[in-house]
Amino acid sequence: QVQLVESGGGSVQAGGSLSVSCTFSQDTYCMAWFRQAPAKEREGVARIDTEGTTDYADSVKGRFTISQDKGNNTLSLFMTSLKPEDTGMYYCAAQWWCVGDRFLAADFMYWGQGTQVTVSS
Repeated sequence: QVQLVESGGGSVQAGGSLSVSCTFSQDTYCMAWFRQAPAKEREGVARIDTEGTTDYADSVKGRFTISQDKGNNTLSLFMTSLKPEDTGMYYCAAQWWCVGDRFLAADFMYWGQGTQVTVSS
C-alpha cells in the first residue's frame, strides 16, 4: 500500500505562481498530478516516471513543472502564469507502471486526499 499526502496549494491571483507537494511512503515507477474542478472529470496535469521522463497536459505545458525528490520522498508541482481555469482540487497519484504516453485517472491505483488551488481573476 502506497500512502500519499499532499500539501501546499492555496489562493492566488491570475498570473501568479503556486506549488503543491506530495510526500509518498514508497517509491513507485510512475507518479502524476491530477486536478478536478467542480462538476468536471478528474484530468491529468503532469506525469513523471522513475527515470525522470515527464509529460504534461497541453493546457499546462510551459507553465507547470513536475519534479521528484526521491531522497525526501517528495513529488512537487510548480505552477506559474496561473489562470482561473487552473482552479481545482489537485491530487497526487502513483502506480507501479506508466501506460504509454497517457495519464488517465483509471491508470493509477494510489491517491492522496487532494489539496485545493484557487486562482482568481
